[in-house]
Amino acid sequence: MAFKIRTISIGSDHRAREIVDGLAAHLEPLGWTVHKHYGAGEDSVDYPRIAQDVTQEIVSGESVCGILICGSGIGMSMAANKVDGIRAALVHEPVAAEMSRRHNDANVLCMAANGPLDSDYNAIVDTWLATEFEGGRHQRRVALMR
Repeated sequence: MAFKIRTISIGSDHRAREIVDGLAAHLEPLGWTVHKHYGAGEDSVDYPRIAQDVTQEIVSGESVCGILICGSGIGMSMAANKVDGIRAALVHEPVAAEMSRRHNDANVLCMAANGPLDSDYNAIVDTWLATEFEGGRHQRRVALMR
């Protein structure tokens, strides 16, 4: 298991509330504590604020990792990567999810609500959460990102 602590923060804009709820329903029976961030009701939300909420939980140690979802996934990944200590990766299928952990030690998984290549969000998340960071030469490269 890649993550020893089992608390995850998941957030989305207004397009992906149902996806967040579905991921929480999938992860909680697997032993994960899920903190959800997506605003109330059907109103549009500012995705940078949601990204900030999720990344702050990671930086503070309240959550070990996070997932962010918006229409394309691009805005969330850009907002998350502004935070020191966050390595957010936008992925569209399980192989990219695996590599984002194995080689880049991503601590935030970003996905698209509108048209990912693989819409099996559970499979993408399961792969990402199960993948260990290889370290070695990859650790040196991750350190260069600071």
